[in-house]
Amino acid sequence: MARYRALVVDDEPDILELIEITLGRMDIDTTTAADLAVARKQLGNGARFDLCLTDMRLPDGSGLDLVAEIQASRPDLPVAVITAYGSMDTAVQALKAGAFDFVSKPVDLQVLRNLVGTALKLSDTRSFPARDRRSRDELIGDSAPMQRIRALIAKLARSQAPVYISGESGTGKELVAHLIHDKGPRAEQPFIAVNCGAIPAELMESEFFGHKKGSFTGATGDKEGLFQAASGGTLFLDEVAELPLHMQVKLLRAIQEKAVRPVGEQRETPVDVRVLTATHKNLEQLVRDGHFRQDLYFRINVIELKVPPLRERREDIPRLVEHLLSKLGHDARHRLSDTAVQALQAYDFPGNVRELENILERAVTMAEGEIIEAEDLHLQTNTASDQPTTAGSPPPPGSVPLEDYLGEIEKQAILDALDQTHQNKTAAAELLGLSFRALRYRLKKLGLD
Repeated sequence: MARYRALVVDDEPDILELIEITLGRMDIDTTTAADLAVARKQLGNGARFDLCLTDMRLPDGSGLDLVAEIQASRPDLPVAVITAYGSMDTAVQALKAGAFDFVSKPVDLQVLRNLVGTALKLSDTRSFPARDRRSRDELIGDSAPMQRIRALIAKLARSQAPVYISGESGTGKELVAHLIHDKGPRAEQPFIAVNCGAIPAELMESEFFGHKKGSFTGATGDKEGLFQAASGGTLFLDEVAELPLHMQVKLLRAIQEKAVRPVGEQRETPVDVRVLTATHKNLEQLVRDGHFRQDLYFRINVIELKVPPLRERREDIPRLVEHLLSKLGHDARHRLSDTAVQALQAYDFPGNVRELENILERAVTMAEGEIIEAEDLHLQTNTASDQPTTAGSPPPPGSVPLEDYLGEIEKQAILDALDQTHQNKTAAAELLGLSFRALRYRLKKLGLD
């Protein structure tokens, strides 16, 4: 089998020699260039390359120009940029321009080896079809929004740039993150998903970065953090807007330096992790309000992928119904009437695909026959003036003491929110405009815990 070949572009002889030696020990042949002109000549003579490493500042121009040119002429060739220490704005620029990844000077050899190893997996296209089959699920639907997202996922899977996945609750943001991982070079490595709102603030640093034995009360042994657990793979931070400000600072450093420091440890440990983030909140507004750090926002939002709500792709609902019924194990016995499908397509789905799944699960359980009619769906009306008709509705005003009446309304609102969010208490709290702690208090007070 032919050896891999890399093109390295840098005007510093020491850097060229260091990278050449490092790559040589990885059985990679290296071609070097000291400026853009020589690099362009090497690329133009038809030579095969599996990777390109380029400095940002070159005697005759910017490495960004080379990134753009390779993107246009050789989109399958991964390009990584070498940036000066602390030049994160430049690194982000390069990632936006299409660079695969970046490494900072002085070059950390372990970080370099990790980067190169991941990049070369992109060149080994023979393993990609098998990895595609590893995906737990696929995005269902042929609407224009779904086609755009599939194309974006395929493109983003080939990059290591941070991706911010935005969208309402229940739209499938974690599925999108999983597909980006499954279709990329890290597919054989761990995919770790964590809901940032579900971790108590006092435990966050230990959960993310790990801790050493004895570093605090209760630390009875060394603990591996989420970054270390995801080493070589992908860390998906759902509801990243829930991170308190002190953790936002630490997360920013971990992403920029590609290293973490466990609680109680003096030195940082390099980590090779791709970070994907998501939230249903408006991060840009949170930045303006001072609740989310602007520098972290720009760092995780190198590329934004918006997942559309279900009401913006109503034509996908019939196929989604078939898929979800099959997933629930009821496809052979139950089907929806035409009027039931029409009722679903007219519904706004505040809880999106997750709500659709809940509606179908309830309908197949409660339906008298194999045909599910519109009334079996028990869809909520979209107007506030309509009176609730479900069995769990509160009693009419005046029929019970006011305190009991208000308690029943509160109880039903919480149950509806939990139903819409698939029993996810953190998401339900957000839907209700409560903190997680306030929801937990109300659940206990109402006997729902």
